[in-house]
Amino acid sequence: MYAGRGSRGSLLKCTKYEKILALLFILTLPLINPWVRGDGVGYYAFARSMLIEHRLDFTKDWLAANSSFRMGRVDAGGHLLPDEYTITGHVDNHFSVGPAILWSPFLIAAHAGVLLCDRLGGHIAADGFSRPYIVAMALGTALYGFLAVVISFALARRYVSEKWALLASLGIWFGSSLPVYMYFNPSWSHAHSAFTVALFVWYWTITRNERGLRQWAILGAIGGFMLDVYYLSAALLLLPLLESIAGYWNARRRPGIERPRRLFFGNMLFAVALLVAFLPTLVTKRIIYGSYWKLGYEHLWVWNSPALLKVGFSADHGLFSWTPILAFAVVGLFFLWRRDRSLGIYSIGVFCALLYTIGCYADWDGISSFGNRFFISLTVLFILGLAAFFDRFAHAWQERRAAFLAWSGTAVLVLWNLGLIFQWGMHMIPERGPVSWREAAYNQVSVVPARATRAVGGYLTHRKSMMEQIEQTDVNQIKSQETQGTE
Repeated sequence: MYAGRGSRGSLLKCTKYEKILALLFILTLPLINPWVRGDGVGYYAFARSMLIEHRLDFTKDWLAANSSFRMGRVDAGGHLLPDEYTITGHVDNHFSVGPAILWSPFLIAAHAGVLLCDRLGGHIAADGFSRPYIVAMALGTALYGFLAVVISFALARRYVSEKWALLASLGIWFGSSLPVYMYFNPSWSHAHSAFTVALFVWYWTITRNERGLRQWAILGAIGGFMLDVYYLSAALLLLPLLESIAGYWNARRRPGIERPRRLFFGNMLFAVALLVAFLPTLVTKRIIYGSYWKLGYEHLWVWNSPALLKVGFSADHGLFSWTPILAFAVVGLFFLWRRDRSLGIYSIGVFCALLYTIGCYADWDGISSFGNRFFISLTVLFILGLAAFFDRFAHAWQERRAAFLAWSGTAVLVLWNLGLIFQWGMHMIPERGPVSWREAAYNQVSVVPARATRAVGGYLTHRKSMMEQIEQTDVNQIKSQETQGTE
């Protein structure tokens, strides 16, 4: 059984530790990088096209995209290539619509501000591309990433002391791939996915022992929207599935049909609510592809040959090789098993399911990913696991020594991760393909400290020109790789 530290309301109570998290979030806001790039073009296009053009027309988004995104999509004359269109005549936007929904409050406020400014004599383009819109989008992404951390912390403190929940939250926040997609690539979906998954796991956890029909419906609605944001989050549906299977199995030992009947109706309500919440995806896919069930990724899976070891340990964006703190988090899920048997077992099942799914994906390395970005969705489970690891470590060692080792070890892993993020962002190591760990380690010690000091100042004062240089470097590398591939 779980420790159950506090009631449901205590999860929402603001403590000094949450104030620390809030302060850190405020201090890191200058890191926000307002730009739309790569996959983010597709995610942001849903929001911009509906807000400005009131239809799903992504042509302007594709033409206004960054250079590396336009390569292979736009011809020399500035026209979209014919294969960019689907049978319905729409641009082939296979990305999810959920992030656009989450951005909508921020973008609507920005749009209202731009229109008001225009009436007062300002001259800001109300086209969804100008800076107020992009800044609003980036702020929204950062906020959702922060909420994912806060929800995860609130859940972790139910099982361990708050100091370990805090350390785990800080470790995953800054020691995983999350900061890249929370601050530097805000137009991608991963911070939003971390938020919706954290919300789903939190609500599933706090309603387990008293979930009525209404709670089943709410859980289903959260689950459906979780899928709107990121399709691979379907792995989290194992939580209510396994819980329900266990419920039916345990009901065999008790007379009467009231409990299984109530569970059955709860499951039905969950499924209906999930489907209703998933309608934004189904409708947009019907418009774009002519089918409710075509997501645009169907040809990219090889289900009988998963690259499990590569996903975990490859120099080509392996999960543990790039972000080693996650190895301790996954080990910690087994320790969480002792605190909350169901949550521990089911969480391990969710991780294994996602690991298998990514292993079967043709682009399992995420192409230009930092680390293996597909697992950012599991931020809440990683924080829970790492918190359980620290707690177990503290019980096995003398408290003071354990605290010193845990904090110092986390600091080392966070510093390594931040240095690697810098190397990846500045193209000191390849953005695509495997890296040389020998070269990366040398850079961490001999190059990053001095170069990062200069680059941070440039990032804060001349961010746009720095991003343009990084983009041009990326384009040159892609062209070089294409040339080598044809030789």
